[in-house]
Amino acid sequence: MFWGFVGTLFEVLLLWFVLYQGYRVVRGTRIGGVVVGMVMVMVCLILLANWLDLRVVGWILKVGTVFLVFAFLVIFQPELRNGVARLASGDWLLFETKKQKEFLDRFVEAVVRLSKKRFGALFAIERGVKLEDYEKTGVGLDAVFSSELVMTIFHPKTALHDGGVVLKNERIATAACIFPVSEKELSDRSLGLRHRAGFGISEEADAIAIVVSEETGSISVVVDGEISRHLSEEEFRDKLREVLLKDYGEHVEEVVPEELDGEDGVDGSGDRDLASD
Repeated sequence: MFWGFVGTLFEVLLLWFVLYQGYRVVRGTRIGGVVVGMVMVMVCLILLANWLDLRVVGWILKVGTVFLVFAFLVIFQPELRNGVARLASGDWLLFETKKQKEFLDRFVEAVVRLSKKRFGALFAIERGVKLEDYEKTGVGLDAVFSSELVMTIFHPKTALHDGGVVLKNERIATAACIFPVSEKELSDRSLGLRHRAGFGISEEADAIAIVVSEETGSISVVVDGEISRHLSEEEFRDKLREVLLKDYGEHVEEVVPEELDGEDGVDGSGDRDLASD
C-alpha cells in the first residue's frame, strides 16, 4: 500500500515536471499562447464529451489530438528546436535564474550610464499583468536589450526619447509609449511627469517602473505605488533583485522606499511631457 502510494506520487511529480519543462520551452515564443489556449480548449471539450457520453465526439477529439500535435511539431519546429537546445545546454534547472541575473546586470549598467549622462528615462518591466494596451501607443521594437540601444533611445535628440520603454521577457518590446499619469495626490510637488507616469503604470498594472531624472540624474524605482528614490548603483541593483528574483528563493537585503518629502528639490519641469515633439 505504502509503496503503491509512493509510486503514484512519483508519477504525478514526474508528469508535472515534464509538463512544466515543456511549458518553459514554449513560454515567451509565438507558440506559447497557441499551445496553452489549444490545450485548455481540448481538455474542456474532452471533459464535456465524457460528461455527456458523446462517444463519437470523444473519439474524434482523441484522433484529432494526434494530428494536432503532429501539426504543431511541423509548423513550430524552429521554436521547439531552440527551446530543446536551451534545456540541453547543461544548466536547464537554473536557466531562468541565470537569465534574469544576466539581464539585471545589463539593465543596471544601462540605467547607471543614463544617470551619469543625465538622460531622462522611463522603463516599465512587465510582470504578471500584460502591458499590451500601452505598447500600442508606442513604436514596436522587439529588440535584444543592450546598453547601447537604450542610450540611443533616450538620447535627447532622438524621436523616441520622450516616451516610456516596455521591457518584456528581458527584451525591449516597445519604445515611446504613453503611460497613464497617476491621479492620486503626491506629497512631493517636485515630482515631474516621468515620475507620475511611473506611479501610474505601477498602479494600473503590477509593472516595475524605473525613472531616471533628466534634471539630477537620480534613479527611482516604483513598485506597487511605492517609490524608492535617490538610489545608488548598489541600492538600485538590490531593489531590482529583491523584486525580480524573489520568486526564485534568493534572499536579498530590502531597500526601504524613501518618503516623498521633497528633499532633492527637483523642479518638476525637468521631466518633460511624454508626448513626442
